Amino acid sequence: MTLDRRSLFRAGGALAVAGGLTASASAVAAQGVPQAAAAATGGQPTRNPLVEQRADPFITRPVDGKNYLTGSVPEYDRVVIRGASTLEGLADARERTIWRRPPSGRMGGYIWAPELHRIDGKWYVYFAAGDSDQPFRIRTYVLESAKDDPREGGWELRGQMVTAWETFTLDATTFEHRGKRYFLWAQSEPGINTNSNLYLAEMASPLALKTAPVRISTPTLDWEVQGFRVNEGPAVLIRNGRVFVTFSASATDARYCMGLLTADENANLLDARSWTKTPTPVFTTNDATRQYGPGHNSFTTVGDQDVLVYHARDYRDITGDPLFDPNRHTRVQEVCWNADGTPNFGVPVGKGGPVVRLSPADAPQLFVRHFEYKLRVDGNVRDLADSQFRFVPGFLGAGTVAVQSVNFPDRYARVDGAAVRIDPYQDADDYGRAASFVRVPGLTDRDGVSLRLVSDPESYLAHDTGRLVVSKPGGDRRARERATFRVG
Repeated sequence: MTLDRRSLFRAGGALAVAGGLTASASAVAAQGVPQAAAAATGGQPTRNPLVEQRADPFITRPVDGKNYLTGSVPEYDRVVIRGASTLEGLADARERTIWRRPPSGRMGGYIWAPELHRIDGKWYVYFAAGDSDQPFRIRTYVLESAKDDPREGGWELRGQMVTAWETFTLDATTFEHRGKRYFLWAQSEPGINTNSNLYLAEMASPLALKTAPVRISTPTLDWEVQGFRVNEGPAVLIRNGRVFVTFSASATDARYCMGLLTADENANLLDARSWTKTPTPVFTTNDATRQYGPGHNSFTTVGDQDVLVYHARDYRDITGDPLFDPNRHTRVQEVCWNADGTPNFGVPVGKGGPVVRLSPADAPQLFVRHFEYKLRVDGNVRDLADSQFRFVPGFLGAGTVAVQSVNFPDRYARVDGAAVRIDPYQDADDYGRAASFVRVPGLTDRDGVSLRLVSDPESYLAHDTGRLVVSKPGGDRRARERATFRVG
């Protein structure tokens, strides 16, 4: 087969420059990719970012078959909601303004970080607002609606959420655990030399606290105090016998990052000693994927999959105050889980289509991953992004695919003699032939995939005792199983 250099440059050369491929569903379909990929991602979006210029994003878990999205708008002047039956649908859904700041006085300043919650048959939006003459006099307020659909209106301002101090307060969320509803937020506490800490209290109702606040986190570690001493944007994920709280730290530029608190699900959550902080950040800026300042996250679900919702920028350098740079975009990606039951967020993935992991059919508990740029098969991959890939159009025109590394998006799976590596893109015929494959239904499981070499129609990528190799399975059942991969 002759290498089409024009398509090679378009699919590969441009990809190396841009650091990722943004393909429409129809474009990917032409390469024989999307049906299995879409199924593998459980309906998760095929575009990244999902929604542009929506910072501090919050997506509800499905309510009556719909997800609803809200977040900060660049003007910081209103609360907006959009809804759709899939996460992908949120990208183009009509957005409605449910509340707008008054022209002056209280709440006439910056409107930040709304969150939408369904509690006891009503909708509540918790949001932060400053005053027109003091826009950084930020406090937390709540809106209430009895409508079934939060986009329908009927919203009533129910006032300020009163905490122990009349100080800078923002980023409130709420969750239920063991029959109790909790309020979790960021605030500046008098006498503590920080911009904001994290506090937790039990709620008497969706409008008021029942208990005194407990400080569960203070920014003290190096990565929490870059530019500002900040813990903010908490979000809750309850799984595997533990209560996890992610939060954001430091200034809102490329230094912004996510941390993690953990408590046993049986512990007294209102005892600060129940909480342990992971000593290093769990989600940070990534130069290779060109994602900067990831944070202020929330969580939703697609089926039984947990999905991380967050914002990040596509560039590092910002002119002026980063709070007024409008390009913090809403992004989503799957949360994976380590063998010890802790969440693994990987890296913020760059622009492009579905991210997948491949498990050999003969060892479904293991994953294809790269290590020192060689592809192999391992279990309990702590460096999650090493096992994440994208199927993108191949370098030999229609009918071929390439396997792109997520955390090294300028590298693609390439057969190199007896080894299979991820190597940087090269504008060369031999590279294109070695890095292009024909994707076919799995040889022993048609819901899986098999990757046939372009240069030899009898040869496939296959698993062989922890290695990824080239194999000619022929009619041997076990060999065909080793050349079949489940996509998830």
